[in-house]
Amino acid sequence: MKISLLSEDAVRVEPTGDQMTVEADSPDRQFSPFHMLAAGLGYCTWSVLYSWAEHASLPAERLAVEVRWSFAEDPHRVGAMTMKIDWPDLPPARQAAAKRAAALCAVHATLHHPPTIDVELGA
Repeated sequence: MKISLLSEDAVRVEPTGDQMTVEADSPDRQFSPFHMLAAGLGYCTWSVLYSWAEHASLPAERLAVEVRWSFAEDPHRVGAMTMKIDWPDLPPARQAAAKRAAALCAVHATLHHPPTIDVELGA
């Protein structure tokens, strides 16, 4: 799996073999917590779609997911995310089903129904 840092507000997740890599177009680009959040959503979505494709006997070797985000303020946070499913081999008749399958990602559900977060300090 390869996670490509496309910009300060975008990542791409795509299969590349057995190893997971994080790549950037510049050595100055850092793998920020926001990239990590988006990569988690993208990888989860990719995994669900790949599994669905195997079950439906659909080719998914060129399946990739891009995630972009924008910020909101008060407090500073990710305000919106957009996922683009890049799947050149997906038959047009299966696109609506693929979109429904993508929504089954547990990270997607977590972001739609955020958990409570408790902060504890160690001893």
